[in-house]
This record gives sequence, structure tokens and C-alpha cells, in this order.
Amino acid sequence: MAELIIDKYGAFIGKHSERVRVTMKGQVLEERSLYGLDHLMVLSGGVSLSADIIRECAQRGIDITFLSGSGIPYARLISPSLTGTVKTRREQLMAYLDQRSVVLGKAFAGGKLANQANLLRYMAKNRREGSPELYERAREAAFVIQDYARRIEEIRGVDIEAVRQQLMVLEAHAAKVYWEAARGLIVPAVDWDGRATRGAVDLVNSALNYGYGILYSHIERAVLLAGLDPYAGFVHVDRSGKPSLVLDLIE
Repeated sequence: MAELIIDKYGAFIGKHSERVRVTMKGQVLEERSLYGLDHLMVLSGGVSLSADIIRECAQRGIDITFLSGSGIPYARLISPSLTGTVKTRREQLMAYLDQRSVVLGKAFAGGKLANQANLLRYMAKNRREGSPELYERAREAAFVIQDYARRIEEIRGVDIEAVRQQLMVLEAHAAKVYWEAARGLIVPAVDWDGRATRGAVDLVNSALNYGYGILYSHIERAVLLAGLDPYAGFVHVDRSGKPSLVLDLIE
């Protein structure tokens, strides 16, 4: 994806001919052609945009996302035409009530576990000679997670409501194994007790949470471009204001 990231407090984003121009106090910080640009990401406060650049981005399908200092998206500017996919959204809502929801739920959870197992193997491979015990622990954790993924594949049910609890239990067990193994792969100089989400201030969790925030903005954009409802998920339960489908796909 072609992105332009604006992280300077007080920057101004405007349109100049067929280009987006970022200035501060009259000085040009950056220019980028609008052709081929996919995403404007604003990571700082005090940033202003012209009406011309907002209109141009909306017409070209260029997403404008605003993120907090911790990486959490708090606003997005998109063309209203992206939400006009009635048939697609109707099918998405109907899928929740039949076998398609089970297929999707298993794919989300199974895909997450497969990625976890693969990443552990990747992170451990260069420790085979120098830290054989660590190498074996990571490989063993990957095998355990793969087994949980196999058990997810064996789940059967008429709809997601019938299988959600099984999916979440297996996913939680796998997550415990994964984060424990990942903790051992972090360099010794970095103090990390384990995974924490909200309120985390340590280096590793802060970086992970910020990365998840960036990922969230990318996934939400993809969901909207596909004409889907980001709030109508499958594994993550429905709650007002909760982007369940985005959270499902992040997995």
C-alpha cells in the first residue's frame, strides 16, 4: 500500500495541482503524487487539512485515518459511497445465521494459530546452535499450537453461536502457550513479563499495542473497500460500537 504518514505537530495538508503537499509555517515538508496513493495516516495532533484535499481523496478512494499517540484509530474520512453495498452487507448479516459463520469463525481462529506456530519457528531457527534449549522449547510450543489448530478444524456446529465457546477456549489455550514461548525469544536485555494490552507502559507491549493500532486501520480500510460492515463480526460478539469483523480479521 502506498501511504503518506504525517507525524509533525502543526502540519498542514493541502492539494497542489495533482499532488498532496504537507507544509509547516510555509515550508514544504513533503509532496506526493495523488496518483497511486492509497492512504493518508495522521499520527499527530495539531494537523489541519484543506477541504480540497479531503474532496480529492474522497473522489480517488484515498483513505484518511487519524491515530492517537498510542496508535489507536479515532477517526476516518472516507467517501460515503463505500457504505452503499446493500446486497453484500445483507449476505454478511445472513451468513451469521448459517453454516457460513462456522466456516469463517474456524478460518479466523485457525489462521491465527497457524501464524503463531510459523512465527515461533521463524524466530527460533537462528537459535538452533547458540541456544538449543530455547530452540526446542519454541519448536515444541509451535507443535502444541498446531494441535490446537487441528482441534479447531474438527469443530462442528450449525452456526457460530453453537461453536464460539469452543473456538475461544482453544484460542485462549494456544495464546497462553504462544506468549510464554515468545517471551523466551525476546533478547535478555529487554525486561518483559508477558503480554498486556490496555495501560501497558513497558517497551515490548507498548510496541505491540501500537502495531496493532496501525494494523487496525489497515484492516478497517480493507473491510470498507470490500463493502462489508466492520461491526458485524462472527467470533467476536456483537456490542454497540465494537468493530467485531475488524477484530476477527486482525486475528
